[in-house]
Amino acid sequence: MMPRRAHPVATAIGVAIKVAVAAIAGALGGCAPSADPSPGLPEGVTAQLIQLRSDVASRQAEVRIVNGSDADVEVGAVSVADPRFRGAAERVIDRVSTLAPGRSVDVRVQLGPVDCAAPHDAEPTLTVHATRGGAPFAATVPVGEVIPFLTALHTRECVQEGAAASADIALGALLPSAAGMPGALELVVAPRAGEGVLRITGIRETNLLTFDGRDGRGEYPLDIDQTGADRAAVTTPLPVRPARCDPHAVLEDKRGTVFRLQVEVDGVAGAFDLAASPALRGELLAWVARWCGYGS
Repeated sequence: MMPRRAHPVATAIGVAIKVAVAAIAGALGGCAPSADPSPGLPEGVTAQLIQLRSDVASRQAEVRIVNGSDADVEVGAVSVADPRFRGAAERVIDRVSTLAPGRSVDVRVQLGPVDCAAPHDAEPTLTVHATRGGAPFAATVPVGEVIPFLTALHTRECVQEGAAASADIALGALLPSAAGMPGALELVVAPRAGEGVLRITGIRETNLLTFDGRDGRGEYPLDIDQTGADRAAVTTPLPVRPARCDPHAVLEDKRGTVFRLQVEVDGVAGAFDLAASPALRGELLAWVARWCGYGS
């Protein structure tokens, strides 16, 4: 027997039904919240950038998100893009933070290496993936800084890159001293083969350590010139002593062994942070405690 053919009218009705069903499904799907980045955060939800003292050494920052809306907000992926840094600063711990109305959270992000070809002034952009009242959203928005720090960080690290092209600079050994007398902290400068003109003009005290012979601004003057083909390695003993003796200064220390080195790179003055290694930091803190009379 020949197969039975569908009636043309029935076929047309079937096609029409399929089109209608597809249209209804599309309309219903359009009601679902979109996960694509949108121009702004939901009303009442705000965000700002901050950097805590404990974030400085690890080159991290915090995105402070405040839920000023009337529904719970669950914050997932968070990243900050800034042309002064290579790659976006991503959330350090992969988790979801739930914020009830009126609550806030500081989401730690890891800053990438600086891009010294970028201008020092730029505007960072925040991208956040979250839900509000159970409805997912994603937003990409400009984000401000509570206290500006990104421009200064970019400037310092680019100065450091320029200095590193001429020499390796580090804090060396500590020669401890008895109470009342300055110790000696080595500043070691070893020339590199790269081009560039580098002059080290001074090193600033910290909140915990100072220098004999410093000027009125808390800077110990130096004149270390790394110019020319006949450059030689230089080790300079710095006359260091505790700037304070209250025990909590050692117990709660965060920046007491991070000095600010003043330099001129190709004739342009600048500064960057010079931190003690973890081992040297431990030696310095133990010496301060002994020098001040409360350490073993």
